[in-house]
Amino acid sequence: MFKNFLLQTGQQSNHSQLDSSLLEKHYQELVVKHHIQSDDAQINVLGHLQQLLNNISAQLEQEKQLIFSRLLSSYIPQTTKSLYIFGDVGRGKSMLMDLFFEACPIESKRRIHFHAFMQEVHDYMHYWRKNHQGDPLPSLAIKIRQASVLLCFDEFQVTDIADAMLLSRLFTRLINQGVIFVLTSNQHPDDLYRNGLQRELFLPFIKLLKQSSDILELVSKEDYRLLHFKAMKTTFYSRPEGGDAFLQKSYNELTNYGITEQKTLHVKGREVNFVAVHGDILYTSFDELCVRELGPTDFLAIANEFNTLLIANIPRFSIEFRDQARRFVTLIDALYEQNVKLICTAALPIEDFIFEDSVFDFKRTRSRLIEMQSEQYFQRQHLIATSKI
Repeated sequence: MFKNFLLQTGQQSNHSQLDSSLLEKHYQELVVKHHIQSDDAQINVLGHLQQLLNNISAQLEQEKQLIFSRLLSSYIPQTTKSLYIFGDVGRGKSMLMDLFFEACPIESKRRIHFHAFMQEVHDYMHYWRKNHQGDPLPSLAIKIRQASVLLCFDEFQVTDIADAMLLSRLFTRLINQGVIFVLTSNQHPDDLYRNGLQRELFLPFIKLLKQSSDILELVSKEDYRLLHFKAMKTTFYSRPEGGDAFLQKSYNELTNYGITEQKTLHVKGREVNFVAVHGDILYTSFDELCVRELGPTDFLAIANEFNTLLIANIPRFSIEFRDQARRFVTLIDALYEQNVKLICTAALPIEDFIFEDSVFDFKRTRSRLIEMQSEQYFQRQHLIATSKI
């Protein structure tokens, strides 16, 4: 299964030496540093990830020996099952997957938010159809397999009928080519795309997912993201001194000091780029959101993509900032309607946000900002808009 990878690298001499308790040791290091709290349910899931890591490492070592003995042409690789982890938000699924991803000895691996992956899939298919005839799926599956033996998908969910129609065909090809998946989701596979258009056409994919993956529920009782919000004295930080440190500390705690990536959202044929993203958490600024000429469609896409936004340096609004204030109003409406959590720094306290305008209602925005600091708001589930295509 990993023939191309091993032939390209000609290395990996230490796979047989993989520590069988590696992930738990890394987990306990995070506990000692007070980055996370020890949780029995998380440790249970970590054991399954460790077993997958052991299987991958053993298979890499076996195939390396076969290459050295020139027997690989007659070797039939064993099947390593994928892992599908589901559970409520804030339970640590993404953090556990990150520990696994960092420790996995495969170089041809990729961790990506599932929505971003599907955007890439649609972009490739669009490009293919402009330049070729026929079905783009075989070429796409080969391209993905050549780049990645292991794919880790964060926030796996299906809300778009176009995605639903693609997944069974694409995953069948990838699984047949030996690609291994680790997926995190808020839903059991049986609940994916529930009540979606033409869901009966999606059912074969659910069957395939359950056959090719071990399905594991993370049943932690604590919502650690909510605990963080509860522990904060405010989510709207208005003192000039320490604002950057406040946001950075919040970002570190929410992401468990995880990997920060860049992300591109594709909106109506345009690209909206962000430089500090971890899963469904975006660390951004007022300038990046409201000085740029973004509009309602962009803000809806942002609200759809991210569960939590950290926004730096919201200014005091004046007539000179009218356009930016208008965009800010539209942004807050989008975030509020989809229950996106907000942490921010600003030039003045939220109660002092006053901007009179005849076109838009800034008083409503201030009211929503106040509500968005409440525990009741933090307990609301992030809403994902379903495509009506």
